[in-house]
Amino acid sequence: MARVPVAALRALLNRTPNRTRRTRRARGPALPGLGPAARPRPWLSALGLTAVVLVGAWLGLLIVGNVRAPVGPMNTTMALRPSLTGGTKINVSPLGALTLDSHAAPVRLDVNVDQLDPVRSQALVDHPERLSGLQDEVAQDVEHGTLDLAVRSCVAVVSGATALGLAVYRRPRRALAAGGLALALLAASGATAYATWNPKSVLEPKFSGLLSSAPSLVGNARNIVTEFDVYQKELARLVTNVTKLYDVTSTLPAYRPDPATLRVLHVSDIHLNPASWKIIASLVEQYDVNVIVDSGDTMDHGTPAENGFLDPIGELGVPYVWVRGNHDSKTTQRYLERLKNVHVLDDGRAETIAGLRFAGIGDPQFTPDRSVSTGGDAAERLAGDRLASALRDQRAAGTPVDVAIAHEPSAARETDGDVPLVLAGHLHHEGTEVMKYGTRLRIEGSTGGSGLRAVEGKYPDPIEASILYFDRDSRRLQAWDEIRLGGLGLTTAEVSRHLPAENLPGATPPPGSPSPSSTSAP
Repeated sequence: MARVPVAALRALLNRTPNRTRRTRRARGPALPGLGPAARPRPWLSALGLTAVVLVGAWLGLLIVGNVRAPVGPMNTTMALRPSLTGGTKINVSPLGALTLDSHAAPVRLDVNVDQLDPVRSQALVDHPERLSGLQDEVAQDVEHGTLDLAVRSCVAVVSGATALGLAVYRRPRRALAAGGLALALLAASGATAYATWNPKSVLEPKFSGLLSSAPSLVGNARNIVTEFDVYQKELARLVTNVTKLYDVTSTLPAYRPDPATLRVLHVSDIHLNPASWKIIASLVEQYDVNVIVDSGDTMDHGTPAENGFLDPIGELGVPYVWVRGNHDSKTTQRYLERLKNVHVLDDGRAETIAGLRFAGIGDPQFTPDRSVSTGGDAAERLAGDRLASALRDQRAAGTPVDVAIAHEPSAARETDGDVPLVLAGHLHHEGTEVMKYGTRLRIEGSTGGSGLRAVEGKYPDPIEASILYFDRDSRRLQAWDEIRLGGLGLTTAEVSRHLPAENLPGATPPPGSPSPSSTSAP
């Protein structure tokens, strides 16, 4: 076969009829490198260049756009990320995250609090006077970090867009154009962010994770103005408060529940507060709760019309142990007995649930019914005697009870010496005591913030609950966390860790303390 010379082939292509060239243009752009007739249309070329710039800049930010910066005693990572809404996101692992609507631009500022530096944090512990100047130090660190991030981001977007442009077009001039356009887009985004900067966004952060229950970490920002330096100081105050939170949690008693620990959520006196169910569901998830104990007064009047309030219990996903309070009627009790995962305890009846054996008795009085005279403390003590007798019967049968439940503390006190732990409510404030014969009485506050009675006093009643930690083998109480949330209109949160005296380092259990296998008689 004869070979056609390259020069002849080019001449032949140049003599291609106009109709053929028009047909090629109508069919769209041909592959690169086939000559002037195959060049794409200008708008397609611009669209392709824009795509290269955006993808290259994004890749550059992901790969080299991070800045590790010390902020006070903490190590942080700062980064810019593409975003449709802009804003600032601060991740405080493991507490959660908060988002600020700080600006409207196609980039978002991410700040990850990685860890507390042991050397710098120990210096604060050894020299507490340095805390007074910590906010200024943090402000300087944030300023230096953001400046480094700005420089690093410029280098990242230019490098990413240029590299991708060179890989796609294989022409240096085209690649440099992509890098320049990326830098221009970043500068425009920065100018937009500056123009839409909203320092007051610190006053209205959006929380997620555990931080959703602790907005007070933001600190007092009531005097904030529209200047960036004030915003910067408030951001520094936020980091300072988180630093103090880490410092406080590091000084909690040295009890760390292992995966085998049984976790019991104790709630009481909800009093028809619908917000309680969301709080309880959050605690169940955050603390990996095994069982919930409700020591009564879930309702307010005990009428059938209130029964629908109880339906969310079936969606909590864990067993729900309940005893009747003086605001819960027998109608309420019968409704709960039909709900999924609910275990109603009354008349000293005992059940083993989630590895622990519970026994309880309902309150003998129903105080909303004014047509019936109440028996007062005498009736409560009689109910407590019946519960104590049932506890002794369980021990004699070889099935000792780990936790007893009564609504009234006066009834719960009658079980002293017959059970290691008894739970109660009714008083709307928490308390703990070890009684004469070794039984620990744990009184829960109002998980409903006293319901409709929340604002009867000078200040709204708080919302209180507890997480009780039990050893799976001995079934003894190892520690408990008291959780206290601000009541109606308040945004405070406190969690305090407590250890039984016998679990403190170097302590030995008191000789007369009751246990599931051996209980001292009163």
